[in-house]
Amino acid sequence: MTDKQIHILEAAEQLFADKGFEGTSVRDIAGKAGVNLAMISYYFGSKENLMDALIEYRSGYTRGILEELNADKTLSPWDKIDRLIDLYVDKILNHYKFHRIMTQHLATTQSDVIREKITEIKARNFEQIKKIITEGQRKKVFRKIDMELTIGTVMGAIAQVTSSRALYCKLLNINIEEDEVYRKKMIPKLKTHLKQLLKAHLDISNQE
Repeated sequence: MTDKQIHILEAAEQLFADKGFEGTSVRDIAGKAGVNLAMISYYFGSKENLMDALIEYRSGYTRGILEELNADKTLSPWDKIDRLIDLYVDKILNHYKFHRIMTQHLATTQSDVIREKITEIKARNFEQIKKIITEGQRKKVFRKIDMELTIGTVMGAIAQVTSSRALYCKLLNINIEEDEVYRKKMIPKLKTHLKQLLKAHLDISNQE
């Protein structure tokens, strides 16, 4: 993917997050990116294809890291859990606009193709996370747990912090416009909480 394509995708990402997919026109994206309509048509063909490219662009990195984690034989199961938490908290809080788009789009899109695309990506990543936990269970480090609800609890906590940003800014006495201050405060706080949560939940010594 070229720098120009990435620039257009990032402009579209901002607009989709602020105005919604349906509320954003290709002309809006061209204006935001400072390019002409013909260039967007040349690179992406349509707004739907542009959304598809944005999803692939943002999700490809996560998929690669999860596969690397599973393939790494030098890391302990706990190391992998820590890196998994770091990956998702960093990814979602640093790119919260994209995840707002994903959430909104799943709830409102009329496009079965895009809905299926998002669901497929989430399911694929879910399977990679299950492999990490299963490895820990096989090595007698993690206890038996409900995989779906455990992963859902972690993702739900991250999503809550992301979607309720205004609330947490108020609770932590942070100006909502100070995005970097918010992230510097919340990212380590959330990582520590989730690692402690999973330590207590997964540890085989807590097996009933």
